Amino acid sequence: MKISKALITGVSGFVGSYLAKELLSRDVEVYGLVRRRADGSKPKNLIDKGVSDKVKLLEGDLTDITSLANALDESEPDVIFHLAAQSFVPRSFTHPIETFEVNTIGTANLLEAVRLKDLDSIIVFAGSSEEYGLVISSEKQYERVKQKYGVIFPEPERIPELPIKETNPLRPMSPYAVSKVHGEYIMRNYYHVYGIKTIVSRGFNHEGAGRGIMFVTSQITCQVMQLKFGETDKIVIGNVNAFRDWSHVKDIVNGYILLAEKGKYGEVYNQGSMRTNSVLSYILLSLEQAGWKVEKIETMNGSKIVKNPTERDYSKMFGVKFEKTKADKMMLEEEIEFTLEDKGIWVYTDKGKIPIIFDPKRFRPAEVPILLSDTTKIQELGFKVNYKLEDIIRDQLNYFISPQNRRLI
Repeated sequence: MKISKALITGVSGFVGSYLAKELLSRDVEVYGLVRRRADGSKPKNLIDKGVSDKVKLLEGDLTDITSLANALDESEPDVIFHLAAQSFVPRSFTHPIETFEVNTIGTANLLEAVRLKDLDSIIVFAGSSEEYGLVISSEKQYERVKQKYGVIFPEPERIPELPIKETNPLRPMSPYAVSKVHGEYIMRNYYHVYGIKTIVSRGFNHEGAGRGIMFVTSQITCQVMQLKFGETDKIVIGNVNAFRDWSHVKDIVNGYILLAEKGKYGEVYNQGSMRTNSVLSYILLSLEQAGWKVEKIETMNGSKIVKNPTERDYSKMFGVKFEKTKADKMMLEEEIEFTLEDKGIWVYTDKGKIPIIFDPKRFRPAEVPILLSDTTKIQELGFKVNYKLEDIIRDQLNYFISPQNRRLI
């Protein structure tokens, strides 16, 4: 199909603004749902993308079904991209009710409004890789998490459970992830029961310039640029062992549009890069992109040392060949792990030592250890990954060259 009119919930957000810009470049008439602003100002993300005067903004709130009905009347969209959500995982632990009200009830309100209006719109739902949650990567890890949590449900049918297919078990580990599972099931139910044209995207982590400062990749790249400008002398972080499948937001945006045009209603599609890298590597590669040559890393208690930690490795892991660092490979093969007892890591560079300090407050109550997507299904529709991990990091570092953006942290 050819999209002529689109409504984006969450248009003022990080992903929504990128999606709006891309749709406008394809001559799509774009409407965006935004909450009422008392001062009448336009969203910063849309201003930054240069599209604030091109997107037709509609006031509305996911928790108010009347406002959604009014927005649908005004926009009459071919496609609704449902991106609006409380999307910050740590906040969901402290504000679970808010998270469920926005992500679950809000999604139900949108679907009900579409149903009651008898619209023929396609709805693309922004699900999340967090829905997979506790993914089992090895027998050793399985025993460790079994001891920690007591029960793993459903039990793994294969170990490792990587790469993650759409048929992988869902073991959400946060209120945010639970809300996305619920929202996705509501979407699929409305397709089966009412014939609403819903398509679910389970997007793995997507980053880029303008990513919210509370997210780990922005925390890292902002602190690296603060180091560059002499505004700090250290990097403070939480769990550096977590592995994520990081994509450039522009790749994911193209995937959303592809799903609207070619996706099968009622289906679920993974969106990701089919690579996985650690938080530690994100820090080290950010330092390299900012001008430091990383020579070795050493824990502050001196017990663990890795020379040339950013040396590239292209071997297969979990049956998938992807680019990773030497440190990534060692962590994936369980040769090394960094814990709070290590206090932190010294990064030895050509310009001196840089401390990475582990902050206990930045560790999640329940962690998702590793995410690695299998995107075969969406690739069959024509999906391609255009950006490397270094491209994402470079865009974020460039964003934080601006003193105004660095002050956000």
